[in-house]
Amino acid sequence: MAIQLNHFSIRSLDLPACERFYCGLLGLEVGPRPPFPFPGLWLYAGDTAQYSNAVVHIIGIDRNDPEGLKQYLGDRDESSLEGTGAVDHLAFFATGLAATLARLRAQGVECRERMVPLLGLHQVFVDDPQGVVIELNFPADEKTALAG
Repeated sequence: MAIQLNHFSIRSLDLPACERFYCGLLGLEVGPRPPFPFPGLWLYAGDTAQYSNAVVHIIGIDRNDPEGLKQYLGDRDESSLEGTGAVDHLAFFATGLAATLARLRAQGVECRERMVPLLGLHQVFVDDPQGVVIELNFPADEKTALAG
């Protein structure tokens, strides 16, 4: 079996906040989404004409009309929508460390930076609007260029 990550999905009561975070801060782009019986966003890294580039799916919760979501994906208690639960974090390879850090600072988003020994990766950890930890892995030489 060959396997690769296709996307991850997050349920949210606040689609605009998720769009601001994933598009405004991380540079993803809203693109086409099938007509599911519930609101949501498909966020793309790359060509929005290729559905395989939709790496983040935001599942909207409509409190006034929850039946479509319940029937399609099942019901969840709203208290389970915070944090990552058993999943510790979701990670992306990225470039553009300086611009990313500037965007985070400009929007008042706290981040945690780490250097991975031996691998040549500089990590930036941020929390999305639902409290899901997102890890961005940048080439270590981008951090070195900032320091130099």
